[in-house]
Amino acid sequence: QVQLEESGGGLVQPGGSLRLSCVTSTSTFSRYTLGWYRQAPGKQRELVAGINRSGSLIYATSVNDRFTISRDNAKSTVYLQMNNLTPEATAIYYCGAAVRAAWAPKDREYWGQGTQVTVSS
Repeated sequence: QVQLEESGGGLVQPGGSLRLSCVTSTSTFSRYTLGWYRQAPGKQRELVAGINRSGSLIYATSVNDRFTISRDNAKSTVYLQMNNLTPEATAIYYCGAAVRAAWAPKDREYWGQGTQVTVSS
């Protein structure tokens, strides 16, 4: 089955930066679209950014000026670079996979366990 492993979260000051990583298998990386999602306390899970197999990108409008999604094909890894972080970015960040480029959380087929991002002074 598909396995996804997130890393890179932590506690950062407002204005700081983090780069999250989602590592999967070569087989999964070649067959699935991958997206970053986040779920803050008391809120629904939401899309942050996604990338399909051809490299097309999608961003939530609230983050696309400061967050960047990218991939390393050789490492079967998708990254989320987050700059100038604010407290509203505090959430558990998940990597989600699906064959189709359908980006709503309900359309994802597989999830990683998540990595906590906390932005606080």
